[in-house]
Amino acid sequence: MEDLESPPSKPPSLAEIAYVSVRYGNFTFGGGSAGVAVMYREIFHKRHWLTNDQFNLVFILARLVPGTNLFAFGTGVGWTLRGIPGAVTALLAGSIPCSLIIFAATALFRDLQHNPWAQPAIHGAIAAAVSITVKAGWEIAHSQLHGRAKPRVVIIAITAFVLYTFFGVPAFDVLLLAALTGAVVTRDTDEFI
Repeated sequence: MEDLESPPSKPPSLAEIAYVSVRYGNFTFGGGSAGVAVMYREIFHKRHWLTNDQFNLVFILARLVPGTNLFAFGTGVGWTLRGIPGAVTALLAGSIPCSLIIFAATALFRDLQHNPWAQPAIHGAIAAAVSITVKAGWEIAHSQLHGRAKPRVVIIAITAFVLYTFFGVPAFDVLLLAALTGAVVTRDTDEFI
């Protein structure tokens, strides 16, 4: 499994952070999870800006804060790379263009939502968005599935899904419970402390 021990000694420029935020925060389709999965490949595998542990920390923190997770994630990456200037750059570059795009798309959708020709396209897009989200979740979770940790990760994932889906436990509570469970299970032996 690929893992960088430390990110490059020279952090990326604000322009590079803005470029990645504009490109992947605004032009990745399929929702926040799909955007994060694409950014994982770009930031971790291609550019080597963050270690896997840093990426995972920013990812989970973005899931714990209220609001749009992709914006929180991009802001967290910017903060990790360049502090406040990086966070502000990532947030603005990742939010302003897509806000303008969604404004225009909403106006168009309002006009097309009752069009019988547009309905099948909307249904198809929803199905594709769900598929992309599932693939994105797998892309991120796959990095945690190795060695003796695999059963623990699978059990926690299934339990979280059941708690959220069938018992209506709020996402924040599920994430905290999963984090606590991960904290009391040792990384090497998968036994409770």
